[in-house]
Amino acid sequence: MTDGGAGRPGGSPAGPAPVLVSACLAGVACRYDGRAKTDPRVVEEVEAGRALPRCAEVLGGLGIPRPPAEIVGGDGFDVLDGRARVVTADGRDVTEAFVRGARGVADEAAQLGVARAVLQDRSPSCGCTSVYDGTHSGALADGAGVLAAALIRRGIDVEAGPDGPARAGS
Repeated sequence: MTDGGAGRPGGSPAGPAPVLVSACLAGVACRYDGRAKTDPRVVEEVEAGRALPRCAEVLGGLGIPRPPAEIVGGDGFDVLDGRARVVTADGRDVTEAFVRGARGVADEAAQLGVARAVLQDRSPSCGCTSVYDGTHSGALADGAGVLAAALIRRGIDVEAGPDGPARAGS
């Protein structure tokens, strides 16, 4: 998967804009651990062409699997503004890949007129209401991931997927 998604389904030029979804929720094995976090409702929406699956981390150039990463020093907004970094459990700074992928997905979403995204909460990319706190201890902190922050800044509503809170956003 080199395009950060599972193909390019979505609304037709005359049809409604698709909903952006975390590719892992659509059944794409793109998480850091090489697995998916499949939600059958999301898969159904993708198969019907109403949802666009994307993985900002893969689009940014990170491999599958990859070491787990967390935001250190803030949240996704802080990363986009250069005040925080994304660092793997083994100490490697992967901030550039996270920002590159988030901007790429956010640019595509804006071009397609996406108004809503359903994302995997707690992820350093897709977290909507919380992300891991940067200590790699499993502790959570309030805040958005890098992709969620980029989407919110573009006026796109973000919602947590199946095991997150109901809504976050712009």
